[in-house]
Amino acid sequence: MEHQTEQHHAYGDSEIQVLEGLEAVRKRPGMYIGTTSSRGLHHLVYEIVDNSIDEALAGECDAITVTLHADNSVSVRDDGRGIPAGMNEKLGKPTLEVVYTVLHAGGKFGGGGYKIAGGLHGVGASVVNALSEWVEVENSRDGHVYTIRFERGKVARPFRCEGETDRHGLYVRFKPDATLFEETVFDYDTILTRMREQSFLNAGVRIILTDERPGKEQSEVLHYEGGLVSFVEYLTRIRSVTPLHPTPIYMKGEKNGSVAEVAMQYNDSYNESILSFANNMTTIEGGTHETGFKQALTRVLNDYARRTGVLKDSDKNLSGEDVREGLCAIISVKLEDAQFESQTKAKLGNSEIRTLVDNVVGNALTEFLEENPAVGRIILDKALSASRAREAARKARELTRRKSVLEGSSLPGKLADCQEKRTELTELYLVEGDSAGGSAKDGRDSRYQAILPLRGKVLNVEKSRLDKVYTNASLIPIIQALGCGIGEEFDLAKLRYGKIIIMADADVDGAHIGILLLTFFFRHMRPLIENGHIYLAKPPLFKIRKGKNERYAFSDAERDRIIEEMGGNIEAERYKGLGEMDAEQLWETTMNPETRTILRVEIGDALAADETFSHLMGDDVEPRRLFIEKNARFVENLDI
Repeated sequence: MEHQTEQHHAYGDSEIQVLEGLEAVRKRPGMYIGTTSSRGLHHLVYEIVDNSIDEALAGECDAITVTLHADNSVSVRDDGRGIPAGMNEKLGKPTLEVVYTVLHAGGKFGGGGYKIAGGLHGVGASVVNALSEWVEVENSRDGHVYTIRFERGKVARPFRCEGETDRHGLYVRFKPDATLFEETVFDYDTILTRMREQSFLNAGVRIILTDERPGKEQSEVLHYEGGLVSFVEYLTRIRSVTPLHPTPIYMKGEKNGSVAEVAMQYNDSYNESILSFANNMTTIEGGTHETGFKQALTRVLNDYARRTGVLKDSDKNLSGEDVREGLCAIISVKLEDAQFESQTKAKLGNSEIRTLVDNVVGNALTEFLEENPAVGRIILDKALSASRAREAARKARELTRRKSVLEGSSLPGKLADCQEKRTELTELYLVEGDSAGGSAKDGRDSRYQAILPLRGKVLNVEKSRLDKVYTNASLIPIIQALGCGIGEEFDLAKLRYGKIIIMADADVDGAHIGILLLTFFFRHMRPLIENGHIYLAKPPLFKIRKGKNERYAFSDAERDRIIEEMGGNIEAERYKGLGEMDAEQLWETTMNPETRTILRVEIGDALAADETFSHLMGDDVEPRRLFIEKNARFVENLDI
């Protein structure tokens, strides 16, 4: 025992570290912003903007300006009250310095400064300061302007009064610390999506987003007086779906200082899109407010169906899934003591909010249906149709199972399976076309790589119900090969392959096939995306040859660079499809683990929120291709 103690590192009082100030944030940034990837980087902007939004919630701010500067810093200006400009008696420091250097310091913990605030945890400004190379603050309050500068969380230029001003509000400019983040280049569209949400959720607030970076100059003014109703109309428009009733149904109620707002509209699609917010924070994992909404919606529509005779005594109730088919809804609650389950505020936990939302929707929707029987009948017809389709899907599912048993094998005939049985080591390639499938079979490593040529036209499940999925010739082989079921019966433990790799042509048709398959996985096998099992192979566009020297290019720019490097007498061949590549070429470019180029599909906040992904199901192929290749919220390049 004594010998064992000498062998191990001593663990005593001296091992306990006490991190002072903002050291803890810099040492473990993921604990405060979730991740140091692109998502965490943009979270810094949201933290500062949220402070300005809190001023708007307090009725003290009308306009917010967000600017992406040429040096890749970001500034946020509002016309609110600014920060108190005196000294903090407890710490003996200027209040402005305390707000940016002390965790859990702010005006949102009581005292009436903010009745409702998204920044519940009070760490926003100080965390941004800790994770930035520098932060400059200009505080206009009570007729004077005050400034302070920080560098990596520490005061670099002390708090001081610069003189008198007619302006009021706060100006914050910061540059993220490149030593802490995986990347420090902001994406305009990512920030635009968040700012648009904030503008919808706070009717009347004007948000101006400007990009000043060379070659990227653009600006947009976001201002929606219609609030949540405008939000639903916007989502319906960008998703290219047709509303089933002319205007969204709007409901609002208040109790004990908490406010619940809901706007909803049915459309001709087969999927639900519900976005929920608490104090302007996107609650991507839902919470009590979303639960209250779903319970009330199902109850009210079943009661209405029985009261009007649409459902007979012998009929089963409509399910929650039935009544939410084709529904686009926004739920927004504002409350004084919001209880989130994490710092990133992904799920609301306040139990009293479930009751509030349930009551608001129950009363308002019942009244609306009584006053608008024609709309009520349209909604019930949609739900009944969904119920019938769900029953048809159940029968089709059972028929598929019986066929598999009768045929003696649950695996599709065109599948060239691999020898390895350990899921974590296997790969399934979904290959566009039989000719490419043949090359892939010849070029693969059969020990762990399986090939399934795609058969026929891939179904757009965004525009199809589940019963169509179970009878579609292009999707049944995929379901059978994966072995984990779909929808409610999905079981990740039964998955037969660790990686599912979509290998389509490097053209717009290939991009279309890729996004249709992603849509299928997202709608019916979402855990595959959430757990990182879905990949997109990136086949080359060109083969460049000079003598016996051959190289591949994945873009026009890369082709031009390679041609310049190799000099004269160059042959550049454009691949129209994977079928034109032989087995060796497929192995070299997309199948050899040491050299292949693959994009891994990751699920992010907006993907979970759903509206961006749904929008891309329209007819325009080019945005879908850009979505796959460039949107860092969903797709990350892997260094393989």
